[in-house]
Amino acid sequence: PRLVVSKCIEFDDCRWNGVRITSDVVKLLKPFVEFTPVCPEVEIGLGIPREPVRVISANGELLLIQPATGKNLTDQMQAFVYPYLADLHDIDGFILKSRSPSCGSRDVKIYPPDGHHIPSRKGAGIFAQAVLERFPGVPVEDENRLTNFNIRHDFLTRIFTHAAFRHVKESGEMKALVQFQAENK
Repeated sequence: PRLVVSKCIEFDDCRWNGVRITSDVVKLLKPFVEFTPVCPEVEIGLGIPREPVRVISANGELLLIQPATGKNLTDQMQAFVYPYLADLHDIDGFILKSRSPSCGSRDVKIYPPDGHHIPSRKGAGIFAQAVLERFPGVPVEDENRLTNFNIRHDFLTRIFTHAAFRHVKESGEMKALVQFQAENK
């Protein structure tokens, strides 16, 4: 399988505080998976370490703001995200950093625009939201959820099945399609 992974998970010390996140699942998958690591925050020019960013909901729009500097990084992030995702082909899944304002797929704190320190809800980060829109049906998980056996089992089944079907499509052979269907019905 071909997976896009948040670069801070087992690949680089690129978190906002300059650390690398460990993940037994990613570590174990390395010999079996083709990983494409990415850190959207570094890609838009934020350094390591850097002031944290947060997602703010204002007028129905999600913004990526760096509170310490007051910078609105939304346009920069979108200028990176959409061309990057458009250039990805034959991706079988994503493992993204949980709770990250850019990469979190479901548990990102979303703050109101009035500067409160209490989030109003949770949702997806800016990069992850674009991933979910651009790749519907492709497995997307975060490293924390993959510690759950059932979630991990489902994710692994889906990415390897997705990769197997991609190979069937590439072969263009009816025999391969029939065999795939027989093995996966």
